[in-house]
Amino acid sequence: MGMGIEYQTGFGNEFATEALSGVLPEFGNNPQKPAKGLYVEQISGTSFTTPRDHNRRTWVHRIYPSVRHSAFKAVKHSGLAKAFDTKNATPNQMRWSAQTVPSKRIDFVDGITAFCGNGSADHQQGLGVYLYAANAPMDKRYFYNADGDMLIVPQMGTLEIFTEMGMLHVPPGEICVIPRGIKFQVQTDDVMRGYICENYGPAFRLPDLGPIGANGLANPRDFEYPVARYEDLDGSFSMLSKYAGQLWHADIDHSPLNVVGWHGNYAPYKYDLRKFNTINTVSFDHPDPSIFTVLTVPTASPGVANIDFVIFPERWMVAENTFRPPYFHRNVMSEFMGLIYGGYDGKEGGGFEPGGASLHNSMSAHGPDAHTVEKAMNADLKPLKIKGTMAFMFESCFAMHPTDIAMKSKALQADYHAVWRDMPKMFEG
Repeated sequence: MGMGIEYQTGFGNEFATEALSGVLPEFGNNPQKPAKGLYVEQISGTSFTTPRDHNRRTWVHRIYPSVRHSAFKAVKHSGLAKAFDTKNATPNQMRWSAQTVPSKRIDFVDGITAFCGNGSADHQQGLGVYLYAANAPMDKRYFYNADGDMLIVPQMGTLEIFTEMGMLHVPPGEICVIPRGIKFQVQTDDVMRGYICENYGPAFRLPDLGPIGANGLANPRDFEYPVARYEDLDGSFSMLSKYAGQLWHADIDHSPLNVVGWHGNYAPYKYDLRKFNTINTVSFDHPDPSIFTVLTVPTASPGVANIDFVIFPERWMVAENTFRPPYFHRNVMSEFMGLIYGGYDGKEGGGFEPGGASLHNSMSAHGPDAHTVEKAMNADLKPLKIKGTMAFMFESCFAMHPTDIAMKSKALQADYHAVWRDMPKMFEG
């Protein structure tokens, strides 16, 4: 289904797209009587007075206004979270094996499970980390997240995401961001598994490049936005909302994906991680992992991130006289790590597999396992191409608190700390 889908490119650009010619007004004004008998609605992703560089809003021209539905009622969903309780806070290094795929039919929304996080949706600060596993399309069900943006990282199965602004085809190796409040439906009829970072802070943006200059890391032109596509469907449908950590349901007698044209800069987008222009050393040592940042969510403190989304893709290692895997480390940032495909060069001893995850909280020591250290210290230091891998991190300046589900999961590796147990004493003083 991904073949032939059109996209608009450029991170955060002001787009104008219509599925029927003549839907959008001239000069961007909103007429008294819109064309084609449509309703005009503005979706504001930031406050009205947010500075222009970071202001996000889109005008949509739709068949029905979004207010046309029944009253919302709370429904049970054990996998969602409003805030993350500190009762499971721990300095221990934690790791999980890949989650199993469901044996019964479960769609994307029902397959979401809160794993760890910090802050809260109420205070619009922090993040939530979720895993998803599903195998059924969202037939007649639509969803929006009122609590935060959703950065979705597929690990298994291609996501066919139908949104208010158009369609996104997102296979493993790509990511997508569904902004807060945007309605969508995942129609994949296949096994799907992956990770979600729920952002409670300001919108994701590209990191500044500083001394790197004008080019490098993720290039704006490689971010793809959908073109207008609408559903003119009447019937009996469900409108689902995540609001204040709770799932809500309303009846709706038409598809909410009924936007015939839109213009603005608040819209879902996707990005192919393999297009990331990796920056690395060509002399000795290696730079901090911040050099691998794809997207960031800043805080009021310069250089301190509510969220950094960091990847470790294919790349050349050419440093001389240097220990090449990630070094042993204690960090003020908390790191949730996942693996999309391949292996990770810091954990060659096993246990960190595609679909799995690890959590190293603030100032918890971590680094390569004993097998990797021994191998790296005795390696022939010729240029080496790391191939066939894609790992990532959700980093935050706040501690991440695991949920009860994560702590009680059969996938939790209780002996993770043992990967460092056999490291020998080599001191020669």
